Amino acid sequence: MKIEKTAVAGTMESSDIMVTLSPGSVGGIEIELESSVEKQFGNAIRSTIQDVLTELDVKNAHVKALDKGALDCTVRARVKTAAYRACNCDSYQFGGQN
Repeated sequence: MKIEKTAVAGTMESSDIMVTLSPGSVGGIEIELESSVEKQFGNAIRSTIQDVLTELDVKNAHVKALDKGALDCTVRARVKTAAYRACNCDSYQFGGQN
């Protein structure tokens, strides 16, 4: 999946995460995370973001994630939504782990 434009998914409400996904400038996946629970869960959030993008075969992207205590399933959903919006896709795979 190729990221063609900047896209956003999520809100800044409590228990949510706002994910902004844009084409990468350095190659690979670059994750910028601000989180109210960074010390406890920062590595897990980064890992979830990386895992979702790997599942979607995204090779080059810049991710800015502003987390307000989102659960793992919410992080996954927001990253997938932002990725599909950013690639101008018209077919989606939201069932199960993909």
